[in-house]
Amino acid sequence: MLRRHPWIFSGAVQKVEGSPKIGETVDVVSASGGWLASAAYSPESQIQARVWTFDRKTTADSEFFRARIGDCIAARRTQGLDIPEGACRLIGAESDGLPGVVVDRYGDWLSGQFMSAGAERHKGDIAAAMLELTGCKGFWDRSDSDIRAKEGLVPHSGLLLGDEPPEFVEIDERPARFLVDIRNGHKTGYYLDQRDNRRAVGAHCQGQDVLNCFSYTGGFGVTALLGGAASCLNLDVSAPALDLARRNVELNGLSGENVEYRVADVFAALREYRDENRTFDVIVLDPPKFVESRNQLQQACRGYKDINLSALRLLRPGGLLFTFSCSGLISDDLFQKVVAGAALDAGRDARIVRRFTQAPDHPVALNFPEGSYLKGLLVQVM
Repeated sequence: MLRRHPWIFSGAVQKVEGSPKIGETVDVVSASGGWLASAAYSPESQIQARVWTFDRKTTADSEFFRARIGDCIAARRTQGLDIPEGACRLIGAESDGLPGVVVDRYGDWLSGQFMSAGAERHKGDIAAAMLELTGCKGFWDRSDSDIRAKEGLVPHSGLLLGDEPPEFVEIDERPARFLVDIRNGHKTGYYLDQRDNRRAVGAHCQGQDVLNCFSYTGGFGVTALLGGAASCLNLDVSAPALDLARRNVELNGLSGENVEYRVADVFAALREYRDENRTFDVIVLDPPKFVESRNQLQQACRGYKDINLSALRLLRPGGLLFTFSCSGLISDDLFQKVVAGAALDAGRDARIVRRFTQAPDHPVALNFPEGSYLKGLLVQVM
């Protein structure tokens, strides 16, 4: 606690006085009785309390949430990240001092996740403050992740406050435009953390044949095509996601004649392309999270090595691999070792040209290094 980390694990709790309810704000005191913090109580989670504030003079009430939310929004606007027609993460949970709360803006609509007991208890105040301070029309609750079960909460999705959003919300990501399904899309609807990395891919695709793996709704594919790609193959296991990818290509005024869409398991498809001796100039690997807990780490590393090994074999001489991991338990160093092992087994000499991380609207608090989860490498084969 003296390092101001916002999590208090159950093993560190000597006793709980009284009978606080799930999500209720409690005082955290040291073994000697000294006040340490004010936190949300979560009796069913291994993280038994999440800190709202280390300031004894501050109370976690509606005014507290409004003030903290205002600070979050102001920080994004100072950096030019929150534009009305665009999309931006306005609240990034622990790294923004609001544990368990994630809120993204898509144009005139807000989409949020309340993943902890304290966040769930106060989501009404949070949603009201968000609408007031942003001027958005409605707040859609996307608290439908199974991770809520660890907090003793059931999944939930639906309108929280304001007006119902349209089926698709159009956002301007400059230079690309995208349609986002905030009701049913992944996470809050889209992967805003890859915004800058999508632009980076586009800058390397002039005249190139591109394979976009785990393409979802075609974000990397669209920026590749806007960057002058000769062709692009979007590969994903979800047919509805690829249908929206087609619409996103059309939305950006691209002909689509040089674009393929394939519904397939990426692991199997990469091996198939290897057997067909099909090759590409640029390959993007942006898989979902492979690891949720430490006991899955070894299996996850095998998965990352498998797809990187297959992709490296498919690159033409001088080709580029944009490879990412959004698994927080996979460190930058471990991810590099996995990719290096894949290159060795693929028999390819390769070098790291650039490293990637999450977009700046996904900050990492210095007292919460766990907030750094997205890492990526631009690897060039020789």
